[in-house]
Amino acid sequence: MNSLPSDSDLEPNIPTQFDVLVVGAGAAGLYTALCLPDTMHVGLITKDTLSTGASDWAQGGIAAAIDPADSPVLHIEDTMRAGAGLCDLDAVKFLAQQAPECIHSLVELGVAFDRKENHLALTLEAAHSRPRVLHAADTTGRAVVSTLTAQVLTRRNITVLQQAFALSLWLNPQTGHCQGISLIYNGQLSWVRAGAVVLATGGGGQVFAQTTNPKVSTGDGVAIAWRAGAILRDLEFVQFHPTALTKLGAPHFLISEAVRGEGAHLIDSQGRRFTFDYHPAGELAPRDVVSRAIFSHLQQSPDQGGEVGNIEEVGHVYLDLRPIPADQIRYRFPNIIRVCQHWGIDVFQEPIPVAPAAHYWMGGIATDLMNRTSIPGLYAIGETASTGVHGANRLASNSLLECIVFGAQLRRITPDELQITTDEYSASNSPIVDLAVQDWATQKDTITRLRVNLERLVWQSAGICRQQEILENAIATVELWRTEFAALPLSQQLLNLIPLQTLSLDLPDADRQLRAWGETYNLLDVAYLILNSAIFRTESRGGHYRLDYSTTNPDWQVHTLVQNNRWWKSPLIGN
Repeated sequence: MNSLPSDSDLEPNIPTQFDVLVVGAGAAGLYTALCLPDTMHVGLITKDTLSTGASDWAQGGIAAAIDPADSPVLHIEDTMRAGAGLCDLDAVKFLAQQAPECIHSLVELGVAFDRKENHLALTLEAAHSRPRVLHAADTTGRAVVSTLTAQVLTRRNITVLQQAFALSLWLNPQTGHCQGISLIYNGQLSWVRAGAVVLATGGGGQVFAQTTNPKVSTGDGVAIAWRAGAILRDLEFVQFHPTALTKLGAPHFLISEAVRGEGAHLIDSQGRRFTFDYHPAGELAPRDVVSRAIFSHLQQSPDQGGEVGNIEEVGHVYLDLRPIPADQIRYRFPNIIRVCQHWGIDVFQEPIPVAPAAHYWMGGIATDLMNRTSIPGLYAIGETASTGVHGANRLASNSLLECIVFGAQLRRITPDELQITTDEYSASNSPIVDLAVQDWATQKDTITRLRVNLERLVWQSAGICRQQEILENAIATVELWRTEFAALPLSQQLLNLIPLQTLSLDLPDADRQLRAWGETYNLLDVAYLILNSAIFRTESRGGHYRLDYSTTNPDWQVHTLVQNNRWWKSPLIGN
């Protein structure tokens, strides 16, 4: 693999114009950039460095019906069943039917999936009716992302901007067409023009105190699209992965679904496989069922530890790998072995303490099969998007697949679809305004406090189980915090910019500090959107569970749609 670019490899000055800007460099952003026609000048923006997104953390694998005993029809049925009535059948068909070709494409690019007797090895994961999940040991996401990154670095038409933070979309005031973004880069806030913008910024797991997501997952794409007036969909549906490592001081490292698929047992402190009390499939029931089973079991079993309303670090059950042959564990799960060893857990001798954590956001920016949003010239891909394939609950290992299948659609984009406009007074000749930031230490403390308190509040109010009064109180608190954030002097300066006005900010470590400000801004909006969507849907379905509306209501077999501050229902979805 090519080495990652250093700071010296980056563009020293911000290019003022691209044919297409891709924001986000996980699997969705990387594959999209590779699929765009090589005649187009593509800007690939990542707010951190390459290979720090959630795709790189994906362990389980990527689903595709490539075995003779399997079929796309079965893959479609499993996906629709997991989605609890809210999947878009056309989108699911497209995903499953394109999956084998996309796997072939990844193999051709050099992704080294595990093999068994010269065939691609397949494993079974929860809610799949057949073994259809391809993997590269237990670091499949890393294998895919590293291969795609190496390919991107060879493409002359792709310019990578690392440690660049997209703050807002830039819409043409006459046509409403997305014509670029405002960007924080090298201590400046600038405007970069593009014929089209693709948002591939991943999910928003960092809005929850307990999450398997990396630090970069702050819902940036959803937040900036919402502020620009895009239609969003199904934001209440958050998947809580049942088995995240839960030990004091340790990160909430995801213990892959594949571990249970290979034969691991979920047990309580008495050694009992309690999940069969809640579902006949036990450990292999859909993720939302297993997460709620753990939540309920912990509530009923005070000896398990923890104030379970929030499932704090001490509240946990156990994942026992010992039913799996030791050689098989070593072959399939070397990274899980290493991480557990680091935290003093020998998976060959003892079970792993686990509890649910926020893992995947089914909702996002509403898109069609060509990734188009409601804003002309704006596209969304991956976890940032709501394509219709996941419904109310994503089927395991469909997320990496969605990134690849829908990323490939951008190869169909034509120059006619790009609207490059130029102003007489462009960013390149706009004077740079130096901005002194007053009393930064106090503002920084406020930003840090808001972010820490926000994560705790959203976990406690919009976690695995939700109810009206708690949601109402949380919404009121978040509204106060949003007002407090908007009143910060830095917010006043950055949120009232005129397009093409370039700012240079006099801050120590400006890019990192401005990113922290921007992420907190986005997380406050993401929290507002999730909480309001959760209170809007008065039923339980998939990843959304209400204690006060604990059953599924057929009248709610609809999408939740959001634009600006308006929430409404879609027409009923056909069975």
